Amino acid sequence: MFETLKALNPDPILGLMAAYRQDQNPKRVDLGVGVYKDEAGHTPILDCVKRADTLHRAAETTKTYVGPPGDPDFDAGIEKLVFGADHPTLKAGLIRTVQAPGGCGALRIAAELINRAKPGAAIWVSDPTWANHVPLLGDAGLEIKLYPYYDAASQGLKADAMLGALAQIPAGDLVLLHGCCHNPCGVDLKPAEWDAVAKLAVDRGFTPFVDLAYLGLGTGLDEDAYGVRKLAATVPELIVASSCSKNFGLYRERVGALSLVSPNAAQTDIVFGQIQNVARGIYSMPPNYGGALVGRILSDATLTADWKRELNAMRDRINGLRGQLATKFRERLGTHRFDFIPQQLGMFSFLGLTKEQVAQLKNEYSIYMVDSSRINVAGVNQQNIDYFCDAVCQVL
Repeated sequence: MFETLKALNPDPILGLMAAYRQDQNPKRVDLGVGVYKDEAGHTPILDCVKRADTLHRAAETTKTYVGPPGDPDFDAGIEKLVFGADHPTLKAGLIRTVQAPGGCGALRIAAELINRAKPGAAIWVSDPTWANHVPLLGDAGLEIKLYPYYDAASQGLKADAMLGALAQIPAGDLVLLHGCCHNPCGVDLKPAEWDAVAKLAVDRGFTPFVDLAYLGLGTGLDEDAYGVRKLAATVPELIVASSCSKNFGLYRERVGALSLVSPNAAQTDIVFGQIQNVARGIYSMPPNYGGALVGRILSDATLTADWKRELNAMRDRINGLRGQLATKFRERLGTHRFDFIPQQLGMFSFLGLTKEQVAQLKNEYSIYMVDSSRINVAGVNQQNIDYFCDAVCQVL
């Protein structure tokens, strides 16, 4: 049977990871893989996570299943974190959440649910979007379409073109939006643009679907959640996939959530039953450990405060590096070519280099980034920032 399968091209990110590990250059720099790194180049375990782990292990009495919705403290904590504890839609009981195996799991559950409700539905994604959105949503049977988003010339948002395209989307389609810290370009919607999207969703009748993978790593928790909260207060139906990989540092624990907003109590209950049924047919029950840690952190005031301090430190480090990069490039080049970097948010930015220049950086300087010249800003540190900036200036 398997002799009919064809070989696939290697995943570009996984290929970069392998090449970086094999590189013996002591000056090598990994800016490709999208994980947070500290000044030492490590992806640390947060102190609040370590303490939650100790408390969890001391209190755990069973390894039985948690059920398709996942850990109750996790679900409740995520709803308050994403939507705000005082959000009217949450208080009205119109939001339901299930724990998922990472943000990817949440995206796939949502895609399967959408295809169950409207087979072959069209979902519009930004140009560009995270590469894995296409297989996660498309392989479930949804039709992928593009709306304009990133302007490579200005390194900013094509706001008018985006809103113009959304104004033409048919009723019943879905629109995927990056909640904050857009991956791969780092260009986010401003509050006024979120307001315009919310109005268009109501006027046109499309359903917003927000991927919120980097909450808290842009401007702040409440600021980064503005779009989700505005939509939840405005539209009748909303889908939100969130992840705890980045803001809690729980990458390998695969902790995510799928939250759905419905217009009335009856539909809320129906949707909740359907999501659990979809999850049951894919992986049956979610893993408990990572969700239990997040649930414990978010239900304990002291742990929550400590987590917010650690999250703030990660965000401040990324934003500080953005400012340093712009300054160092300006000093070397005598131009404002890279002044866009601190105007963007989150871990990613496009440098605007050609594929040939990206290849030269890898081959001659052991600096690794994807062909689009998207870099993970968190991969920069005080030990490699000058080497990196010098190398980029050399290949320009």
